[in-house]
Amino acid sequence: MKYSNFTSRISGEGAEAWKIHDEATERLNNGEDIILLSIGDPDFDTSNIIVDAAIQSLKAGDTHYAEFMGDKELRSTLASLYSKHAAQPVGPDNVIILAGAQCALYCAAHCLLDPGDEIIVPEPTYVTYEAVIGATGANIVNVPMDPDQNFRLDIDKLEEAISPRSKAILLTSPHNPTGRCISKEEWQQIGELCEAHDLWLISDEVYASLVYEGEHNCALNIPTLANRCIIVNSLSKSHAMSGWRLGWLVGPELFIQHVCNMVTCMLYGCPTFIQKAAILALNSSEHICKPMADVYRSRRDLAHKKLNSVPDLHCGLPRGGMFLMVDIRKSGLSAQEFSSQLLRNYGVSALAGEAFGKSAAGHLRISLCVSKAELLDACNRIVRCFTELKQLKNNSVFPTN
Repeated sequence: MKYSNFTSRISGEGAEAWKIHDEATERLNNGEDIILLSIGDPDFDTSNIIVDAAIQSLKAGDTHYAEFMGDKELRSTLASLYSKHAAQPVGPDNVIILAGAQCALYCAAHCLLDPGDEIIVPEPTYVTYEAVIGATGANIVNVPMDPDQNFRLDIDKLEEAISPRSKAILLTSPHNPTGRCISKEEWQQIGELCEAHDLWLISDEVYASLVYEGEHNCALNIPTLANRCIIVNSLSKSHAMSGWRLGWLVGPELFIQHVCNMVTCMLYGCPTFIQKAAILALNSSEHICKPMADVYRSRRDLAHKKLNSVPDLHCGLPRGGMFLMVDIRKSGLSAQEFSSQLLRNYGVSALAGEAFGKSAAGHLRISLCVSKAELLDACNRIVRCFTELKQLKNNSVFPTN
């Protein structure tokens, strides 16, 4: 039997990257001593007040079809939050509710990109972007970020990548996997590029609540981006609600209408009881988000200090997000080989940098979504793995996979 060409566009290296996580999860479920650092799933439980709001909504009978664009109160709440700093007013009709940021990004890509279009994406690139863009038939043009400059975003290289086929730029701030944050000045330069070349800007801001130095800079606040910017966000990371699947898009009204048409033939709206809980979550952000961010910051500092105390082992200090990029190039192995050895012999799962693109080769992405005790244990295991592999390299003896 034959399958559509679409199936080939949603596979590839990005989909393959999760194999090591799947193996680690299976071994953990079988009772083995495994520490999972391969996924950004918050280890906090959703706040009880949010859970109670969902239960109350269910008991009140909110079990029917929802509005396609999303609950009006929830959209108004989000619009109000974005309007506080946006370059132009944001109303409820500029917002649509979707089943998480991944679904939101998928819908945005399909409503902006045609087959043959080009979308510029800095690399390292989050592993699911490949399939999301591939599904539209558009092409990703990667702009490498230099690992030896702590993965700095080079605006000049962004401009050099623009061609007559360019339709959009996709940026993530804080960035996954590197934790880089785009400054207001950089956003202004990016806005000038987008305006000069008539490009859309898709801004993935799912880690906006996890900025450790300074404040989050939203692309929507830049005047040159106000009419060409699409914001992607969710409650998954900020409120430890990854399993609730609640995200949104903010953009021009006509764009939102197009996405709403897509929702009617795909998602058919998000559960009302989840949206009611989301309203309470957003209105309680100050009490929920900051304490979690403080914990992530302390974990970041612990892992950064431990890993950088080892000669030839290095990781940059991310300004945001829930990951660290660990430079293991001096181990003598590729990141894929290293991550295999790390899981097989030391019981730690981490994603190899190659999964995020060539510019991340020789690096591991590790998550901060475990307790300090587990994280320190994992870092000690990484250090042992690195030290022993480096010794084997020096003795010209390498392990086989």
